[in-house]
Amino acid sequence: MPASQPSLRSAARRKAPSQDEAATFVLRKLRRVFNSIKGHFRDVEKKAGVAGAQVWALSVIRDKPGVGVNELARAMDIHQSTASNLIKPLIERGMVVAGRAENDRRALQLKITSRGTAVLKKAPAPVTGVLPDALSKLDLETLIRLDQDLTGLIAILGADRRSERMPLGQPER
Repeated sequence: MPASQPSLRSAARRKAPSQDEAATFVLRKLRRVFNSIKGHFRDVEKKAGVAGAQVWALSVIRDKPGVGVNELARAMDIHQSTASNLIKPLIERGMVVAGRAENDRRALQLKITSRGTAVLKKAPAPVTGVLPDALSKLDLETLIRLDQDLTGLIAILGADRRSERMPLGQPER
């Protein structure tokens, strides 16, 4: 981390930070994370013309031609109904086609179209979003510690567990 950016650790070396000072340092870091995510999604929507979560869905469909909605939901770690809602406008706009599986006429098989491929080419990387990409680059020990610390924060917030399967960068309804 560059020396010009204050951190809780550097403040602690000077003097023991107060509870309020420590909370302020962490709040600033969380703002930077959230604003980085929001900025990436704004950039995606501006360049690709679709929401970030839809770009991710397009990339999964491109990489797994014939993927079903349930498998798409698993690949994105979202609820099946959320995946259905993400692909509906992609089908309507001609970026994805949905056909019936031969072995199960109820199941949809999704395929990207040339229009969808063109959208993906315009989208800035990473197509999964900056947060999943950044988390994939952290070591296991850090991820375990972060998971434990966020579990405590979530408990204090009383955050709704159902929201954990809602993708960031999802189009507003």
